[in-house]
Amino acid sequence: MHWNRFLLAASLISSAFLQLPAKSGQAESIVYKKRYAMGTVFEAAGYGNSAERTSAAIDQALDEIVRLDHVMSNFKPESDLSRMNREAHFHPIRIPADLYRVIETSLVYSRLSEGAYDVSVGPLVDLWKAALAGGAAPTAAQLAQARSCVGYEKIELVPPDQIEFHSDCMRIDLGSIGKGYAVDRAITLLRSKGIDRAYIDAGGSTIYGMGTPPDRDGWLVHLRDPSNRLNPQIKLVSNSVSTSEQTSPSLLTGDAPGHIVVPDSGKPLRTRYAVSVIAKSATDSDALSTTLLLLGPERGAALVSRLNGVTAIWVSADGQKRIAGSETTIVIRGSSGLDTAASERVALPKEKKN
Repeated sequence: MHWNRFLLAASLISSAFLQLPAKSGQAESIVYKKRYAMGTVFEAAGYGNSAERTSAAIDQALDEIVRLDHVMSNFKPESDLSRMNREAHFHPIRIPADLYRVIETSLVYSRLSEGAYDVSVGPLVDLWKAALAGGAAPTAAQLAQARSCVGYEKIELVPPDQIEFHSDCMRIDLGSIGKGYAVDRAITLLRSKGIDRAYIDAGGSTIYGMGTPPDRDGWLVHLRDPSNRLNPQIKLVSNSVSTSEQTSPSLLTGDAPGHIVVPDSGKPLRTRYAVSVIAKSATDSDALSTTLLLLGPERGAALVSRLNGVTAIWVSADGQKRIAGSETTIVIRGSSGLDTAASERVALPKEKKN
């Protein structure tokens, strides 16, 4: 559900590879690669003492993301998610462990948000996606039918690997959490290969910074600011940030389409905010950014106060902001701080061509 782009300002100093002094006395090389998956471009960069080993590890991490796309894609009819959406009605079926874990986590946030966040919103999302693509807005009858299919309470997980839908028309959409889970899996794989300084960017909407770049105290990220006045920024150190924002047509009058749909009403969310969420895992930040956008600043801040290691910032087009949580510092530089902030940024390295 994250279609917006926001600026990643990671502290990378290189074209394709850069030699910097390492603690061991050897040189650390930076490797940068990208891959298309899950409807967006994933970018990955990592430091290591061997450019060859680092490159191989990043390739494997990106391969893992592509594999998970085949597990969780709504658009591939052969994906495990598509098969589940066809077959899990009124009888349990086995699903892959990754799919089980993602849905299990989504149900946690559905309960915490009292249903404001709900991955079973798929039938409604499909109606409004068609409208967003230029089709007619759904009729009241179509919305009523789709709403009858939605409800996280109708999802039953049967440990360790089965699921059942207590509805004949339920369809799960993991667009609000799948990219975050894929980032976490890629980070786990990089760690297993001995990489401890890396970042992965899922199309600009979810970013994880592992460790810190050499001679830096974190991965500098500029957060989404619809007002272009506040310039909020953070430094990631083995944590993640995700941003959610409604597509602009839904901010118009009437029931103009938007990609984030309110489960209760069945209509696109109307909000003037973008929200960025910092959390310990990309799965959590991804799911929470949509959850907190749906809840809004007041109810969202109350939820954040119940969570450990989570910080959120809502920013409106007119420069209003609300920050909740205290585990991570969000710095507001303001428009006057843009030049100073820019001096800390370095462009991402070009992808190395063999």
